Amino acid sequence: MPGADVESAIRDGRVPSDISATYLDQSRDHSGHQYHFRPSYTFTRWPLLARITILKRFGLDDALAVFAWAPLVPFVGLCYKLILIGSGRHYAYIQYVMPRAVVDASEVYDFAAHIIYTTSLLVCRLSGLALYYILVKQHHTYVLALRMIAAFIIMSYLPQLFLLIFHCLPVTGLWPYNWQLPAANEYKRLAWGIVYSVNTAVSLCNDFLLYGIPAVMIWRLDCRESGRSSSCAYYALESWSSVSPLPDSY
Repeated sequence: MPGADVESAIRDGRVPSDISATYLDQSRDHSGHQYHFRPSYTFTRWPLLARITILKRFGLDDALAVFAWAPLVPFVGLCYKLILIGSGRHYAYIQYVMPRAVVDASEVYDFAAHIIYTTSLLVCRLSGLALYYILVKQHHTYVLALRMIAAFIIMSYLPQLFLLIFHCLPVTGLWPYNWQLPAANEYKRLAWGIVYSVNTAVSLCNDFLLYGIPAVMIWRLDCRESGRSSSCAYYALESWSSVSPLPDSY
C-alpha cells in the first residue's frame, strides 16, 4: 500500500495523472551499502592485525589503508540517511512527493558524500602504491613508474574535487533541479551527468594504472605458470570490482 506521503501528494493534486501511486512508492535503492562496507572493514582489519601481531610492523601502506577506511564510516552513514529520506526513490517521487526542504537536504548530503568518497579513494590508491613500493624499492624502473603514477593520481584528484565543489556558482552544497525554484535561477549549474561521467572516467584511469603495476610484475615473475595464473585471476577480479559499479552510475 502506498505511503501516506504519496497519498497526500496525489490528493493535493501535485502528481500528474499518468504516474501511479505504486510507481511512486517503489524504491530503486536498498541498504546494500552495508554489503560493501562490511567486506571492506573485514579485508582491512585482518591483514592489519596479522602484520601487527605476526610481522610486528605497521608501515605507511597500513596507515594509509586505515586512513582511507575511516571516511567510509561517515560515507555509509550519509548513504543510509539519503536512503531513509527517499533519495533512492524514482525521480518522480523526488519531484512531486518529497518536501522541498528534504530535497535541499538530500542534495547537501549527496554533495558531502561524494567529496568524502572521492578523498577516500585517493588515499586508498596511495596506500596501494606504498605497498607496491615496499615490494619493488630495489628496482629503479618500478620506483620511477610508481612515482609517476602517484603524481598522476594526486593531480587527477584535483579536477575531481573542483568539479564537485564548483558544480554551482556561487558555490553551494545544493544541486538544484530545473523545477527547484527559486534556487534553479540563482545558480549557474553544471549538468550532474557531466560531473559524474568525468569523475568516473578519471577514477577508472587511476584504477587501471594502479593495477597495471602488479600486472607487469606478475608478467615478469619467475614462477610456475599456476602461480602466475592465480595472481592474474586475483587482479582480474580487482579490476572487475572497479568496472562493475559503472551501470549503477547511469
